[in-house]
Amino acid sequence: MTSVNVKLLYHYVITNLFNLCFFPLTAIVAGKAYRLTIDDPHHLYYSYLQHNLITIAPLFAFTVFGSVLYIATRPKPVYLVEYSCYLPPTHCRSSISKVMDIFYQVRKADPSRNGTCDDSSWLDFLRKIQERSGLGDETHGPEGLLQVPPRKTFAAAREETEQVIIGALENLFKNTNVNPKDIGILVVNSSMFNPTPSLSAMVVNTFKLRSNVRSFNLGGMGCSAGVIAIDLAKDLLHVHKNTYALVVSTENTTYNIYAGDNRSMMVSNCLFRVGGPAILLSNKPGDRKRSKYELVHTVRTHTGADDKSFRCVQQGDDENGKIGVSLSKDITDVAGRTVKKNIATLGPLILPLSEKLLFFVTFMGKKLFKDKIKHYYVPDFKLAIDHFCIHAGGKAVIDVLEKNLPLAPIDVEASRSTLHRFGNTSSSSIWYELAYIEAKGRMKKGNKVWQIALGSGFKCNSAVWVALNNVKASTNSPWEHCIDRYPVKIDSDSGKSETRVQNGRS
Repeated sequence: MTSVNVKLLYHYVITNLFNLCFFPLTAIVAGKAYRLTIDDPHHLYYSYLQHNLITIAPLFAFTVFGSVLYIATRPKPVYLVEYSCYLPPTHCRSSISKVMDIFYQVRKADPSRNGTCDDSSWLDFLRKIQERSGLGDETHGPEGLLQVPPRKTFAAAREETEQVIIGALENLFKNTNVNPKDIGILVVNSSMFNPTPSLSAMVVNTFKLRSNVRSFNLGGMGCSAGVIAIDLAKDLLHVHKNTYALVVSTENTTYNIYAGDNRSMMVSNCLFRVGGPAILLSNKPGDRKRSKYELVHTVRTHTGADDKSFRCVQQGDDENGKIGVSLSKDITDVAGRTVKKNIATLGPLILPLSEKLLFFVTFMGKKLFKDKIKHYYVPDFKLAIDHFCIHAGGKAVIDVLEKNLPLAPIDVEASRSTLHRFGNTSSSSIWYELAYIEAKGRMKKGNKVWQIALGSGFKCNSAVWVALNNVKASTNSPWEHCIDRYPVKIDSDSGKSETRVQNGRS
């Protein structure tokens, strides 16, 4: 307890060092000014300024020019006006037992099995993965796979993606009263399903966007593509003034469910579920008052130059020619290493001076005294960040980041709750987590939230937002009818839900 108090005192002194020094200096200057006589300013002008006008005038002009140039060329703020997370209909809810039945039906419908599915060892394997995954019984599956026999067709996959995207966008436009023809920039990301015409073209057609809209369709970039889309939209908003940018993130499960026997490819079947958000960004000064957040930083890290990182999440054929996505055993180590590199870039941008100083001192100490100092100082990001939205890629991923940052259970509550309620919705998960924090009433004016997204390649991307107001949950929030049931208590070993806590009541 004493060490905690000492650190808090140190942090307070370093953070407020300017204020602590400013007031005594102000008092000293005021005392000196009080002793000045009416003749002292005239004496200063005639003895110094009058003879140095050639030096002072250019210096003054340069200062004014530099200030004007900075104001004119600095990037304009990017505001998050509103966002909407798609909530699938209740008939698409998929309990663990229902998901297991989907797996059985998909394998049984595979033409190579001749309508039989006798080997039960794969079923036991998937059940163990499912029960330890951290997912609950109210996640959502695609309508095509819920039918008997399952519809694992291109048409069913297109229907799933269109339902998600159109559903999220309709709610977004309804909540903001923005005319779709006012959208100047459109970015859609879907890693595994990229038909022709593209998904961005589908949005243009459905909502009749204007002909000069700048549209982009990002594919194959994994679960971190949502932040990549935000970063791209930000760069475009810095170039194209006074406009709206629309970002849509989703993933498709119908077309990518695996029906083979490779166990490393079966794991993704247990984690991925249906979901997707639509985000409205703006660079219009007049939108600041009604916006929820302002974008502060985006940092992207790509470790694909390393073979282990590149291959830890990979799509390909199995031994029987069936396409699936394999997750290697190295994925948690790769994720941890990539996150550390991302943090090394983001940390100096957001950490207070007190944490930077401690890290620098231990860094130099380790260089000079390698035997005595074994580890670098791990900065306390909770001094700079109020809320964390960690990609809900799986229980193991959340555990690794909780340990490495390090974070308290409440800091990863939004991630665990999202994983339990909605599953791994790929690049969408960080937005369901943000909606969770808002639904709990925790987002206050000035709070900073850090979205951390991980994806194949391997990539770690971060976005930091600051709340412009006390943010309330949006209309038709995905947590609207279930927020009081969360957080749930999860058995740390099995991953099963034990009890539900409702606003402090068991």
